[in-house]
Amino acid sequence: MRDPGSGGAEPYSTSRDLRTALKRLADILRPARVQIAAILLISLVATAGTVAAPKLLGDATNLVVDGVAAHGVDFTALLRLLAVVAACYIAAGVLQFIGGFIIRIVVQNLGLRLRAAARDKIDRLPLSFLDSQQRGDLLSRVTNDIDNITQTLLQTLNQLISSIYLLIGILAMMFSISWSLALLSLAVLPIGVAGTLAILRRSRPQFRRQWKTTGDVSAIVEESFTGLDVVTAYGLEEEFEDVFDEANERLFQAGFRGQALSQLSQPVMNFVANLSFVIVLVAGAFQVLAGRLSIGGIQAFIQYSRQLTNPIQALSSMANLIQSGAASGERVFDFLDTEEMAPDATTSYEELVAPEKRQGHVEFRHVHFGYTDRVVIHDLSLTVERGQTVAIVGPTGAGKTTLVNLLMRFYELDGGEILLDGVPISSMTKDSLRARMGMVLQDTWLFEGTIAENLAFGREGAERSEIIAAAEATGVDRMIRMLPQGYDTPISDDGGSISAGEKQLLTIARTYLCDPDILILDEATSSVDTRTEMLVQNAMVRLRRGRTSFVIAHRLSTIRGADLIVVMEHGDVVETGTHEDLIARGGAYARLYQAQFLGAQRHE
Repeated sequence: MRDPGSGGAEPYSTSRDLRTALKRLADILRPARVQIAAILLISLVATAGTVAAPKLLGDATNLVVDGVAAHGVDFTALLRLLAVVAACYIAAGVLQFIGGFIIRIVVQNLGLRLRAAARDKIDRLPLSFLDSQQRGDLLSRVTNDIDNITQTLLQTLNQLISSIYLLIGILAMMFSISWSLALLSLAVLPIGVAGTLAILRRSRPQFRRQWKTTGDVSAIVEESFTGLDVVTAYGLEEEFEDVFDEANERLFQAGFRGQALSQLSQPVMNFVANLSFVIVLVAGAFQVLAGRLSIGGIQAFIQYSRQLTNPIQALSSMANLIQSGAASGERVFDFLDTEEMAPDATTSYEELVAPEKRQGHVEFRHVHFGYTDRVVIHDLSLTVERGQTVAIVGPTGAGKTTLVNLLMRFYELDGGEILLDGVPISSMTKDSLRARMGMVLQDTWLFEGTIAENLAFGREGAERSEIIAAAEATGVDRMIRMLPQGYDTPISDDGGSISAGEKQLLTIARTYLCDPDILILDEATSSVDTRTEMLVQNAMVRLRRGRTSFVIAHRLSTIRGADLIVVMEHGDVVETGTHEDLIARGGAYARLYQAQFLGAQRHE
């Protein structure tokens, strides 16, 4: 268990400010430029109707005042003006609804593209990167942060456009009525703008911290779920609760401070609005008395003055949402910009190797490889002939599993090369290489679905008869038929009610169904009991027939019949030979075998 609060740095080196994150979001929205242009046009027309209404109401007021003074109000003209005002408001409401509907389509498509980009990115990232990151934090970036981006855009995009249009329209109408009153109204606005910008600068780091801590909390929850058995067995519930409570408190503090700071902009703008109203009211009264402005004109101007701060208040209230979305955007774009694996080859195995030469012959030539913190394989050379069963043994950390990971190209070599049927595997596509291989790991993996679907996972379009034949060949058919729904029995990703050994048999049957040329068994029998191990061994004999097989095993008794045993120590091959030859040689293998034999005797 890692304490996410122990490190102070973000796991990604790239940092972005608010402007950069917003620019990236704008770039992603570029495919929807036609819809966005329609939104801009619709919002412009809707805003024009909203802005025109107060001026028309002012004209209606003047019509009434002038009519009273002339001892007769033209009610026909008055009703016509009021009908136009009502039409303006109705049209603006309908257009705003249409614009909001289009925006929902654009934003949801953006979320769809971001999630697809994140999913594709995972496929292009090296395993070394994924191994070094907290899975909960990565999941939070792909789910929580992308959802926050879409929600932010849904809540702000339409309002942002209409607020900008409304601000421009109101200012234009105010200057058309009285330029002197307009300048007086604008004189106090810099106070509100300066205060709002200062508040935004202080709240921005809090929103960044909020979404970083959200990832930390997700990582703790993910670890507590996946390691629930171990946590319960060791009585670590309280320790996990303490770590969770600490991260949860940091999340609360960051979220509370960010929201509290951003909300300060509202009272600042209210103060500016009220101050502007008082100035306009007093100065406008003098202009009316002086005859420079009509009563309808001052009425319209006061309405515009009160409305002037509305778009500014809307923009300031959106600032916290925009900053929260931008903080999530930084985290998502940091992930999307992570350095990827080197581009894959473009030529497949089938294009490089003629059918008559596809024999499953594998050769390691002076292979070098190391992780970031240590070198694992120094200078390894090994040749495996077609159909051979090669057992790889050695102490923990000798490089056994790394060897097969390099063969599968889960990691790229630092030096040397690996050849399959005489062709370097680096020159062929990963998909075509891995299509020739089947792998059974110590840690079984099943997905949520039926047993039949799990068995057919690696063989698209497999017939039911082929699935059953693979299960029969690997000795798991009888176990499946004893289940309530047989092959249609649903199981969860953790295997549900079936045992570890039965799960291992299912993964072996899945590999059998793929019919690979090269078979890799990494501690495939380490988690099964003696009876199940016999079933597995019998299945392995049939599965290995005619195939090149690599078997990694700690229990040396399971690989005595291997055609070739490779003994590794500190990343080097120190011995090769059959079981009998190596025992007679009295070297590293003999010492390992003797240690296991004596250990088994002590336990007896």
